[in-house]
Amino acid sequence: LYLEEYAKAGADYITVHAEACTHLDRSLQVIRNLGKKAGVSLNPHTPESVIEYVLERLDLVLVMSVNPGFGGQAFIPAVVEKIRRIAEMIGERDIIIEVDGGVAPGTAGIVAEAGARALVAGSAVFKGGNEEAYRANIAAIRAEAEDAIRQAA
Repeated sequence: LYLEEYAKAGADYITVHAEACTHLDRSLQVIRNLGKKAGVSLNPHTPESVIEYVLERLDLVLVMSVNPGFGGQAFIPAVVEKIRRIAEMIGERDIIIEVDGGVAPGTAGIVAEAGARALVAGSAVFKGGNEEAYRANIAAIRAEAEDAIRQAA
């Protein structure tokens, strides 16, 4: 899994896909032993129950809201309920829920309201073709997410 190489390269967080790990608990333990924060990524079809037994080793859960492989895919709405279930499972633990895939104005607020606190936006950021547009796109995503978090509090 190249965990040591990522740590040596300076990563603060190392996230592994649950679907790619034969021994998820062992991988998370190695990450923590390297002095790094440990995360697990879940594909849209993977049930959140796969992380129940490793919650105490987690700092981050990355919920994929598209099938990994290429950018520009449409957001899969079913992951919103999955995010809510993960947030409930986490409870008061200090674990960040991150969402990657289809994050844009129109979805940022929905996932933030459900419990996501870190958003990965790709294609939505780079619309407009210039730095001013990129900044505006990021600001719109951030504002929508922050507004949803305030309203949910």
